[in-house]
Amino acid sequence: MRVLFNIFPAVAHLHPVVPLAWALRGAGHEVRVAVHPGLADAVGAAGLTAVPLGDRDVLRRVVEFGSRTENLDVLDDSLALGAGGEGAGDWAAKWERITDALAISAAALDDLVAYCRHWEPELVIWDPFCVSAAFAARVSGAAHARFLWGQDNVAWLWERAGERSRQLGEDGADAALRKLMDPMRRATGLELEDELLVGQWTIDPMPPGLRLPAAVDYLAVRRVPYNGSAVVPDWLRTEPRLPRVCLTLGVGGRGRQLFRVSGTSFDDVLAAVAELDVELIATVEASRLRTTSTVPDNVRLIDYLPLDVLLPSCSAVIHHGGGGTFAAAAAHRVPQVVVPMAFWGEAATAAYVAGRGAGLVIDPGSFSAENLRRGVARSLSDPSLRAGAEGLHRALQEIPSPHDIVPSLENLVARHRR
Repeated sequence: MRVLFNIFPAVAHLHPVVPLAWALRGAGHEVRVAVHPGLADAVGAAGLTAVPLGDRDVLRRVVEFGSRTENLDVLDDSLALGAGGEGAGDWAAKWERITDALAISAAALDDLVAYCRHWEPELVIWDPFCVSAAFAARVSGAAHARFLWGQDNVAWLWERAGERSRQLGEDGADAALRKLMDPMRRATGLELEDELLVGQWTIDPMPPGLRLPAAVDYLAVRRVPYNGSAVVPDWLRTEPRLPRVCLTLGVGGRGRQLFRVSGTSFDDVLAAVAELDVELIATVEASRLRTTSTVPDNVRLIDYLPLDVLLPSCSAVIHHGGGGTFAAAAAHRVPQVVVPMAFWGEAATAAYVAGRGAGLVIDPGSFSAENLRRGVARSLSDPSLRAGAEGLHRALQEIPSPHDIVPSLENLVARHRR
């Protein structure tokens, strides 16, 4: 069958779907990835076929925004939810902010509809931020499903909004949902249905313990780490002399605000962790490589190295709670020290890691170089954390792999394709 992926134009949204795209290709299916031209090279580097679509001003601004690290300092926690939806605060405001973000994909609607009518995919798998792909799938008769890259904040908030509308006796969808969907509905002539927001089903790479309660048809899949293509450097080809610790704050931007928010300098963190008998590998943006004043002898600064290449050699990892880092650490049985910088579901991820005994959590409000040094020291010396990381790895191995779910996808397409 023909399978079209549609990805929000950001690398952090592309990486999670790559292993499933490979699995579908390996099973003999045709796979293409519809994406803004600014991300087409990244799709090609993953060994997949890109279809550049949606080169409109609003999407071009998204790509340009994400390409500059300094722009990402404006990101905040206004879209974040904790475990089970905790910490929603003014959930209605979060819902309105999320629907505004989802509306960006409308700029690609015409291109997606035209391409789906031309290529006639049997299945469209779309990013939760690419709602226009659901409309294109329906117009062309394809089955369609979302592929999550984190917890399902969209479905959880959507259900809260629906409950409020029913309590108020309102007819139809709430105002935020109508504002999102009506322009695309008018352009395609479709009636508003739940599946246009949450898919006919949802492929969920999050562990069951991180799933928000929502009445959505989920298909579980194990998140197989893919963090980009790489050439293995010379220093990574031999066993480390000291326990290796990785410090990474993600590619999405929010994690890299940690030092500014906490008031703790990057140099102080390096110095504190370097006091331990470890080899610290810190992945940082190129600008910090140029401005870091003092680098201890047992610290190596690198611009970027895929975690699935680096983490197998590590004894601990420090990160901000991002789903990709969590999955890579769990896959390689590495104890985690998580400083959750809330943007989407980082606090829930941190709580899950701690609850499984696979790592420690340091609240950003109490983050300091000394607290981090103590956390790293414990992650290396406490055998229960290593055992917890092993247990988390085994638990995730019980979730079907991308290869395992291909037959399920084939059956779901046969059932849902119009």
